[in-house]
Amino acid sequence: MKAGRTILFPPQCLDCGAGVAEDGALCPACWREAEFIGACLCDTCGIPLPGDGGNEAGLRCDDCLARPRPWTRGRAAVVYAGSGRRLVLALKHGDRPDLAPALGRWLAAAAAPLVAPGMVVVPVPLHPRRMLARKYNQAALLGAAVARIHGLRLEAAGLRRVRHTPMQDHGSVGDRFANVEGAIRVADRVRARLEGRPVLLVDDVMASGATLAAAARALAEGGAGPVSVAVLARAVKEGKPGAAVTEPPE
Repeated sequence: MKAGRTILFPPQCLDCGAGVAEDGALCPACWREAEFIGACLCDTCGIPLPGDGGNEAGLRCDDCLARPRPWTRGRAAVVYAGSGRRLVLALKHGDRPDLAPALGRWLAAAAAPLVAPGMVVVPVPLHPRRMLARKYNQAALLGAAVARIHGLRLEAAGLRRVRHTPMQDHGSVGDRFANVEGAIRVADRVRARLEGRPVLLVDDVMASGATLAAAARALAEGGAGPVSVAVLARAVKEGKPGAAVTEPPE
């Protein structure tokens, strides 16, 4: 049956659609453009750092040293560039929810060091107005894949947007943090299920970290245990590993 399906629907590259050997893969050209984040990274936000990783644990980037994060640890699967950037945009704005299972596997692999007993997966929420326009929450789709792979509980509606905020496309870091201040709250009906539990907060992309910070603070205020974050893609300044950039919408 699987062989027949492969003949009728041959596997295609996630990004460009070229033929590949198996479902959920990238073609050689798109693979070369995908900057997967290796062992040398910031333990707090997942941004790649110069070096090979070695035995150094708990490294911090300049941004995390300068601006303490309201979460404990973080990981990202790929750099927000090349085919990684195109896939994030296709999932987020291109009506491609079919990408979520494969991209969720990438994220689950990156997030593996963060998984803890009793952990709950919570996606960054969309405001109802944006959900109506987009039809799905890409963070929730990624979170579902991560939860399934690691055998964790998913609280897809654990957080809610209580205030509609403009897209965070071009504002300064300060503007971005001000834009989402107080915009996210723990949903009352799941508060008891989150109380004291470690949380893996999931989103598609991190630039300044403003949205993730607002969500992490809301979880802490709602009584959740330590919060870790996992994002599919981490934005960096071109040619400057370890330096965050603020252009991508969060």
